[in-house]
Amino acid sequence: MGRSSSIDVDMIKDLPSNDGCFTPEFTKFVQSEHEYSKFNSGKIYNTSRVIEGPFLDLLSKEQINKDKKQWALGPFNPITISGPTQQRHYSLIWLDKQVPKSVIFVSFGTTTSFSYEQIKEIAIGLEQSQQKFIWVLRDADKENVFSQDFTKKIELPKGFEDRVKDRGIVVRDWAPQLEILAHNSTGGFLSHCGWNSCMESISMGVPLVAWPMHSDQPRNTVLITKILEVGLVVKDWAQRDELVTFDRIEKVVRILMASKEGEEMRKRAKELSFGVKNAVGENGVTKNEFDAFIAHITRAI
Repeated sequence: MGRSSSIDVDMIKDLPSNDGCFTPEFTKFVQSEHEYSKFNSGKIYNTSRVIEGPFLDLLSKEQINKDKKQWALGPFNPITISGPTQQRHYSLIWLDKQVPKSVIFVSFGTTTSFSYEQIKEIAIGLEQSQQKFIWVLRDADKENVFSQDFTKKIELPKGFEDRVKDRGIVVRDWAPQLEILAHNSTGGFLSHCGWNSCMESISMGVPLVAWPMHSDQPRNTVLITKILEVGLVVKDWAQRDELVTFDRIEKVVRILMASKEGEEMRKRAKELSFGVKNAVGENGVTKNEFDAFIAHITRAI
């Protein structure tokens, strides 16, 4: 399961800076919350000790957490998907027709926007990769959703959807992300590496191509790519303002979906998923943490 059982001190020193990750308003809000830390008796984390055990141990040793409880109760998302419903999303029906682990799911969350130029590069990269894909491309992905032509669909390269119709679909509305990740035909996830997406992908045993945009995403990327080794990165955080060209997108998609390196990542992701799911079962580490949390909040004071 990668190197989740040990901590590389040099790697911690080289973590991406928070510069550019958060808006000044958000930073100010977080700082304003510090005065309430005296009321904090413990913290609940949306993670698992299977994923971040050594780092949770480090946190518990910090002075700010002295004499405070910590519970890793994640993942908060479902770890299994129930049987098919009568009204399944068309992307799932399309996945039913694909071979196992052959499709890369492309989605960048709800708070990410791209320039039209970048969207064009993504499209060409996916086409040139020759890999099967589901690409969630909503109007919110436009650089300026408040422009006068906000009702107009995002324009893709001329003829793109016709050329890729036999091996890819573009979803322009909501897509059932967790169900797509859980589908046996899904073999990779090109993602912004928001924490919920990371946890969902790990839960379902799907490796990632990480493209961090802001917030916690650059450091999540380090965990995914360098520590757990269940993914690779599109570009370094230091080059975040540079256009990612189609050839780079083509390369990382091919590595994940059509190489020995990608197959090894898939194997590690599957092992990690197995560990996370076992952890919530009887006598599992997450189940034990949950029981400890319940005991704490129901204790006599």
